[in-house]
Amino acid sequence: MKKFIGPVVLGLVLILSIGIWWRYYFVFADGVKAGNLNYFEKKGFLFKTWEGRLVQDGFQSPNPGALQSNEFRFSVVHDSVALLLERSSGQFVELRYKEYLNPLPWRGASKYVVTEVLELGDSERRTLPFR
Repeated sequence: MKKFIGPVVLGLVLILSIGIWWRYYFVFADGVKAGNLNYFEKKGFLFKTWEGRLVQDGFQSPNPGALQSNEFRFSVVHDSVALLLERSSGQFVELRYKEYLNPLPWRGASKYVVTEVLELGDSERRTLPFR
């Protein structure tokens, strides 16, 4: 009986480790979002994290003839990225992000973590005419 306790405990620890990695560290998706930076702030009770909201406009509304804006709430871990965004409120930004399955308190309140600022600038330059 004592022979089986070691492998069973090792197997349970391995399964638990894989489960924690899958839930909190597995990158489910990554991509780029663009829009106007609505707000960006550092907040939290125990862990102070950078949190922001990007407003993307031009999405179809359920009501005919109306436009509805879409929000993208995100967190930032790296101070170099946070420094760029802190000075860009109200501007058009293009952000590269990673999506995790669940947030961690020290990583931020959102499951979306911005890793890079691709472009800062005026949204008027970004509109292209339809052909």
